[in-house]
Amino acid sequence: MPETNYNPEMAFFVDMQRCIGCHACEMACAECETNGQESMIHVNYVNRAVSTQTTVQVCMHCEDPTCANVCPADAIHQDDFGVVHTANTSRCIGCSNCVLACPFGVPKKEEQAELMMKCNMCYDRTSVGKKPMCATVCPSQALFYGTVKEIEEMRPDSVPVNSFKFGNQEVKTKVNVMMPKGTHTLIVE
Repeated sequence: MPETNYNPEMAFFVDMQRCIGCHACEMACAECETNGQESMIHVNYVNRAVSTQTTVQVCMHCEDPTCANVCPADAIHQDDFGVVHTANTSRCIGCSNCVLACPFGVPKKEEQAELMMKCNMCYDRTSVGKKPMCATVCPSQALFYGTVKEIEEMRPDSVPVNSFKFGNQEVKTKVNVMMPKGTHTLIVE
């Protein structure tokens, strides 16, 4: 593995309550040369008919990535830093197993390329000590890349959560979702 300036204390935080739906993160992500001008982060409307509230959908970089576990071509891998990389173009067979298996619904199959693509936490940037593109342009800091101490100082009324339950399955992630204190024990079933 090439030498990096990756700092293991740095983490990615998503605060859905702060998302203003500006789509700056999508535009910045699409500018990344490794994505082929496709955004790997998506802004979704919660209920567009009655609200302008939006949420951000980004790869959660699971500790035990289901997408990689179900890949029959071994095209998806997780590196030593816990980053789950997009499918290796020379190996991906476009079967969509990863798309169907992800509990967060993150991987997308690019039909024209017959290739799975997803966020790799701007590894080309984070591995050399820079922030992911989306976090550098987010005007409301709904997306933040920094240390746990920094986010705790910035958001004393919130707590970072990186453990989620889907029925009986518990999924631990590298990405943290900010939740108001006292509500972080919610279970998705």
